[in-house]
Amino acid sequence: MKRVSLLLAVALGLATAVSARPAVIECWFVEDAGGGKLAKKPAALLLRQGAESPPPRPDLAPERYLKVHDPAGTLQAAFRQYPRDAPAPRCEMSLYVPLPASAKWLSGLTPEQSCPRALDGTWLMVSMSSPFLSLSSLLRPQSEPQPEPALITMATAVLTVFTHTPTPRIRIGQDALLDLSFAYMPLTPKAATSLAPGPPPFGLEWRRQHLGKGHLLLAVTPGLNGQVPAAREGAVAFAAWDDDEPWGPWTGNGTFWLPAVKPSQEGTYLATVHLPYLQGQITLELAVQKPPKVALTPAPLVWAAPGEAPPELLCLVSHFYPSQGLEVEWELRGGPEGRFQKAEGQRWLSALRHHSDGSVSLSAHLQPPPVTSEQHGARYACRVHHPSLPALGRSAEVTLQVAGLSGPSLEDGIGLFLSAFLLLGLLKALSWAAAYLATQNPTEKVQHSTFLYFSLLILSPFPNSSSEGGCWPGGQNPALEFTQTCIKSCHLKQA
Repeated sequence: MKRVSLLLAVALGLATAVSARPAVIECWFVEDAGGGKLAKKPAALLLRQGAESPPPRPDLAPERYLKVHDPAGTLQAAFRQYPRDAPAPRCEMSLYVPLPASAKWLSGLTPEQSCPRALDGTWLMVSMSSPFLSLSSLLRPQSEPQPEPALITMATAVLTVFTHTPTPRIRIGQDALLDLSFAYMPLTPKAATSLAPGPPPFGLEWRRQHLGKGHLLLAVTPGLNGQVPAAREGAVAFAAWDDDEPWGPWTGNGTFWLPAVKPSQEGTYLATVHLPYLQGQITLELAVQKPPKVALTPAPLVWAAPGEAPPELLCLVSHFYPSQGLEVEWELRGGPEGRFQKAEGQRWLSALRHHSDGSVSLSAHLQPPPVTSEQHGARYACRVHHPSLPALGRSAEVTLQVAGLSGPSLEDGIGLFLSAFLLLGLLKALSWAAAYLATQNPTEKVQHSTFLYFSLLILSPFPNSSSEGGCWPGGQNPALEFTQTCIKSCHLKQA
C-alpha cells in the first residue's frame, strides 16, 4: 500500500510540474521592412499538447503559428525550473540562413564552404529571454501548414542553447560559474558532416562585451585537432557531449568558470555553440557586487544638554560595489512621537574613496538640531540601501542621552561598589597599624605615626578640610583624624 501511495505522489508531482510549464509562448516575428526599419508581426509557439487538437488561432498567419517537435526534449527541460508565477519570457522569431563559421579556428567544422543540400529550405531562429532563462533555438518548419481543424505549421527544434543563470550576480573575489546547456538533432544522418555515428565535433566560444569593447575569453573545439586561441583571465569551460547515441539527439554542456572575478569583468557575456553550418547564441549579463559595511560614530551613546545640538554623526559606508544605486537615510527612532521618522538636520556626503579590490567607500554626515528633554532615549539611525542588500537595507544606530535626565547607570553602581571596597580595605589597614603601634615604645610610635600620617596625606583621595569641599561630615577625613589622634597621644605619653 505504501508503494502505491508513493507512486501516486510521484505521478501527481510530475503532472503538476508538467502543467506548470507554458503550453504556448507568444512571440513577435521580426523581419526587415526596408529603409533600415524592422516590422513586427505576432507569432506563437505551441510547445506541448495533449491528445486534443491544437487550439485555433485565427489572429495568426499559419506560417507564424508553429507546433514545435522537440526530439531532445530541451525546450521542456529549459522551462522545467521556470517559476510558476513568473511572467512569460520575451520571445522573438526571425529568419535564419545556415552559413559556415567565419573564425579560422573553426575551419575544421566546415571543410566545404558550400552548405549541404540537406540544410536547404526555410529556417527560423527563436530567442527567449527573462530573468530566469535565456534560450536560442533553430527551428526547421515544414513547407506546408497542417490542414483543419486548426491551421498550424509543424517545426522541428534542431539546435537549442539555453542557460538558467541569465543575470548572475557574483561577489568581488568569488568565482563565477555560468551554466550552459545545448542539444542537437540533425534532420537526417546525412546532415552531419561526419560519416561516423555519434555526436559531431563542435566549437564553443565565450566572449565579453563591456563599455563597447569585445574580448574573446575562451575557445574550444572538442573532437577537432586544430589550434585555438589561448584562454584569457584563467577561464575554463566544461565542454563535452553528455551522450553518444549513434544518430542523436545529443545533449551537451558548455558551462563557463571564471575565477576570482573583479569589477572590470562585469558586462555582457555571449556564449556561442558552433555546429557545421549552424550556430546558436545566448546572452548573459554578469553583475559584480559587494555589500557595504555600515558603522556609526560616536557610539553607542551621544550626549547633549537640553537646547544644545548633539555632536556631528558620522556614518561610514565602506567597501561596496557598484558605486551606483547607494542611498543613505537618517532616521530618528523613538522620541516624543514614539515612532520612526526622518531625522532633521544638515546632511552631506563625502567623495568616494577607491580601494585596491575595486570597491569604494564614503562617509555620510548629519548635524542634528538642538534637542529637547522629550528626546531623551531616542535613537539616531543611519540606514543604507544598495543593490547588493535586501530591500530593508542595512543600518547602524546610536542612543541620544539628554544631560540631567538619566538615572544611575550600571557603570555608576560598579564605581560606588569599588569605592566602598577600597575604603573598607583602607580602614582595615589602619586598624592593623594601630595594633602594631601599641606594641612599640613612644619614640618608635611617633616615628611610625608620622610616617603613616604623611603616607595617608599622599595616598588618600579624600580632602582633609572643609574649605576643600570634602564629602565627609565637617569636611574631615576619618582616616586622617585617626592618625592625628594616635600621634598626639604618643607625644603626650612621651612627655
